[in-house]
Amino acid sequence: MSDIMIRKRKRMREKEIKALSKNLQDIFGVPVFDERDAVDMAESSDFNVIFVGQDILGLVYEEKPFLTIRGLLKYRPTARSVTVDMGAVPFVTNGADVMGPGITDADESIAEGDLVWIKDVKNGAPLAIGKALRSGAELKNKAGGKAIKTIHYVGDKLWKTGE
Repeated sequence: MSDIMIRKRKRMREKEIKALSKNLQDIFGVPVFDERDAVDMAESSDFNVIFVGQDILGLVYEEKPFLTIRGLLKYRPTARSVTVDMGAVPFVTNGADVMGPGITDADESIAEGDLVWIKDVKNGAPLAIGKALRSGAELKNKAGGKAIKTIHYVGDKLWKTGE
């Protein structure tokens, strides 16, 4: 299966689910799960994960909730995205941090320190989730150096847990 350790999986209360769902909707601008869904919070080796049913659709990194790649595929948000050129794709899908010159577009509302999701320019498919090291406007400038620290990517242990 995978080498991600899940412990202390616990069903969330309706009001906790409602608050979490609202928080994610405010970030992404699309409806996600609601209090009628079975939502569990669990600890994993790297961050807390959010189960909706049997799927890990969210994570909590540095106390900020965000959708996992599977969550992004399910709910299809457009906000908080950073687009990279096709040359960056093999590196990003191997877990490399995103470098400034590879970015072709970024959501202007991104603030430094925000969690963002990375997609490719051709298919718009989510490739990774990371922490922005610059604001959305600065990301668009394509300045050299590291721009996004990768946290979760296609093919990592969290991704493989859902296979």
